[in-house]
Amino acid sequence: MAAKVGIVMGSDSDLEIMSKAAEVLEVLKVEYDITVISAHRMPDVFYDYAKGAEDKGYKVIIAGAGGAAHLPGMTAAIFSLPVIGVPIMTKSLGGVDSLYSIVQMPAGIPVATVAINGAQNAGILAAKILAASDEELLGRIKEYAAGLKETVAAKSEKLAKIGYQEYLKESNK
Repeated sequence: MAAKVGIVMGSDSDLEIMSKAAEVLEVLKVEYDITVISAHRMPDVFYDYAKGAEDKGYKVIIAGAGGAAHLPGMTAAIFSLPVIGVPIMTKSLGGVDSLYSIVQMPAGIPVATVAINGAQNAGILAAKILAASDEELLGRIKEYAAGLKETVAAKSEKLAKIGYQEYLKESNK
């Protein structure tokens, strides 16, 4: 099956964060491709990626970038379908520079933007976009959400049972 989601990042140093999008897409059984392309250091390769993404079958691209963070916006300028930007935490400005760079797009070039280092939510959002026309995927997303609810309920029950001090001791191990 062809990938429906492209995951692209500007540097391999972003992979630890961006892998969270891949992980949730795997759980939801959504096909994806993942790659590293620097819009600044290899603009020709980047252009070919964004221009050819629709022909590859991508319906959504998740683009992560730090600092100047041009990758998501430039992807949205070239790729006609949804782009989700993931601002990556930076040492100098804590990722706020990345966030501002991605959310402040000019009219007509939207980039849906998640939290700094929010690649897991980017994966979920990409799946939800696809689920608008895929009932089976929508069912898997609902199951995933129910699992999140069960996880929180179990934590709440444990906290009530053992108290906050013991809970914190166990959490910090």
